[in-house]
Amino acid sequence: MTERLVPGDTAPAFSLPNADGGTTALQDFTGQNVVVYFYPAAATPGCTKEACDFRDNLASLKSAGYQVLGISPDPVAKLAKFAAKEELTFPLLSDEDHAVADAYAAWGEKKNYGKTYQGLIRSTIVVDGSGKVALAQYNVRATGHVAKLRRDLKIDA
Repeated sequence: MTERLVPGDTAPAFSLPNADGGTTALQDFTGQNVVVYFYPAAATPGCTKEACDFRDNLASLKSAGYQVLGISPDPVAKLAKFAAKEELTFPLLSDEDHAVADAYAAWGEKKNYGKTYQGLIRSTIVVDGSGKVALAQYNVRATGHVAKLRRDLKIDA
């Protein structure tokens, strides 16, 4: 497992297929603050809650200067269906081989009901306009995470 990112680290570059059929790269957002959040699986209860929280807070995040990108190991078709069903208005990116999650230390050992396995660790990394990590949060909870992130970034309601 890659060592967890900390503020000041250079954010690993990436370019991934998105739910709209195109490609989204971190460098597309040079000069902007970007919230990169990793979630295990589209259309599951926790991931839906988290995605809808980002959707519902997107205007205030954008007005504070933050773009949002969601990354999961789901295939593009599943992401497109999820985005349409939940009316998500920010890019959802497909990282099927979890190479980007690996680079961001968002892929690793998980435990569930006594079983240990490799999987996506729900994580949020905020990248500043110069490509440096401004904030790195791992093992976040789906419910209430966006509210906590807003507090941590000092974004008013």
